Amino acid sequence: MKAENGAEKINWDLSDLYKSSDDPQLQKDKKEVLAAADKFADKYKGKIDSLSAAEFKELLQEYEAIQDKGGKIGSFAYLQWSTNTSNSDYGKLVQESNELSSELSQKLVFFDVEWLKVDKKKAQALINDPQLSFYSHYLDSSRRYKKHVLEEQQEQIMSAKSVTGRSAWVRFFDETLGAAEFHIDGESLTEQEALSKLHEGDQKIRKKAHAALSETFNDLSRTLTFIFNTVLADKSTNDRFRNYKSWVSSRNLANETDDETVEALVEAVTSNYDLVQRYYKLKTDLLGLDEMKDYDRYAPIIQNEETISWDEAKEMVLDAYTKFHPEMGEITAKFFEKNWIDAAIKPGKRGGAYSASTVPSVHPYVFMNFDGKIRDVQTLAHELGHGVHQYLSRQQGPLQAGTPLTTAETASVFGEMLVFQKLLKEIKDPKEKLALITGKIDDTIATVFRQISMNRFEDAIHTARREEGELTTERFSELWMEQQEKLYGDSVTLTDEYGIWWSYIPHFLHTPGYVYAYAFGELLVMALYQEFTERPDGFADKYMELLSAGGSEWPHELVAKMGLDITDPNFWNKGLKSLEMMIEEAEELNKQISKNK
Repeated sequence: MKAENGAEKINWDLSDLYKSSDDPQLQKDKKEVLAAADKFADKYKGKIDSLSAAEFKELLQEYEAIQDKGGKIGSFAYLQWSTNTSNSDYGKLVQESNELSSELSQKLVFFDVEWLKVDKKKAQALINDPQLSFYSHYLDSSRRYKKHVLEEQQEQIMSAKSVTGRSAWVRFFDETLGAAEFHIDGESLTEQEALSKLHEGDQKIRKKAHAALSETFNDLSRTLTFIFNTVLADKSTNDRFRNYKSWVSSRNLANETDDETVEALVEAVTSNYDLVQRYYKLKTDLLGLDEMKDYDRYAPIIQNEETISWDEAKEMVLDAYTKFHPEMGEITAKFFEKNWIDAAIKPGKRGGAYSASTVPSVHPYVFMNFDGKIRDVQTLAHELGHGVHQYLSRQQGPLQAGTPLTTAETASVFGEMLVFQKLLKEIKDPKEKLALITGKIDDTIATVFRQISMNRFEDAIHTARREEGELTTERFSELWMEQQEKLYGDSVTLTDEYGIWWSYIPHFLHTPGYVYAYAFGELLVMALYQEFTERPDGFADKYMELLSAGGSEWPHELVAKMGLDITDPNFWNKGLKSLEMMIEEAEELNKQISKNK
């Protein structure tokens, strides 16, 4: 019988959104938001080019109100369904909210089309007008899509078809893996529970988990391969219609960065794969293994990792956040006190973790699967970092509260760093300190190097799908293993079964091109934390201001206020140097421990 950790009853209260799927307010809001969209179209369609600054401000405020109400419905539907993807009623509401979102998009898309047709000189005058200063970044950044937005009727068709196209396949993927069972020693586990066993100290348990995961992924491979092929083809079609030059161009545009900056990041990481190989050779020695298999990568170097209770994890995060900045601690406490977190592992619940910003008129919610491991504490810190960011940025309103994915990871990774540094200071035993540092290196490699290797895999599959047509399971696996072998070299022995492990990763389908943002955020935070340690005076206040700005400024300008230049191609080497220093510290601690034996 598995020991309890206190998270088993940590379920969120979504009543700040709606009480249930049958909540009369939800049904009322569905009707009201559609009526508001019709009224908006009647009032402004065909007139965008002739509006004064004052009228344009009124338009944006009405547009935000519609976006907020529509987003509230969609947020509730998805959050409720995430906790039990096998519940047909929850799935029904998700589909209804997707259809509602598409219908709203069709009614409102004229605004984007007409705004992008406004003469450049007049558009700039509106952007610069003091009456529209609050919305200036939104108006300015939206103009970058001028070459990629279609005519109104075409946009309506694209929106309508997405409901039965890409979004339907993504939902099918989530429900397929949410319902999947993984069998270990006669016990049926969820995906998250099985993945968690790869972090166990006992290699036999890791090997069994690896076999169980591989077996189920292979059993589902025909379905998952078809889903991947369909979503990749759908993106190819959309990119062609929208005149994007590569599969990742739309993601870079949404991230408010350019292809050159992303290419510099990818080049910096891939050219330092030797750091990964150096570390895993050290870890092989620390674990006392003759060779490291892919299922050994996340093994703890201290064999008997104690279960951390939910309350202990809560205190660790709250203490670290409060010491950094009192307001950060106060906001984080709300998530626990007001039941804004769903942490219990349960059948049907989707895997992974996320923080849902929902809408500015409500507040964020945090979703995770807490299994009582030290990495779960880091995951909690990560998602609450997002939560604090989203809570603070609500003041920017529906159009500017959200941040590009590149800077969206800043707060989450910085939160992890705060907790890591707190634990590091408290540990005196060299062995425990080494265990903590290797755990952090494991996480950093997963966040930076593994994500970039997955970006290279994405690049390969999108390119292959466009050039070769439909890909077989074997072709996906071949492209996956090519990138994994480049990453690990001779430091990790990759099993044949590992070839299918591309098939369960949701980011490839949910948000194509997303994964490099993790590396972006991790390396940015390493540089930020270095800045904090060297010049702590006033840093925390400036950092909170950065979070509060949300998406109201260009990312490079926001980060520049913290003393960093992310447009410098050499910038990424600062973060990579920090990782190298951690590896050196682990090597030195290992030497010290060996001497004292």
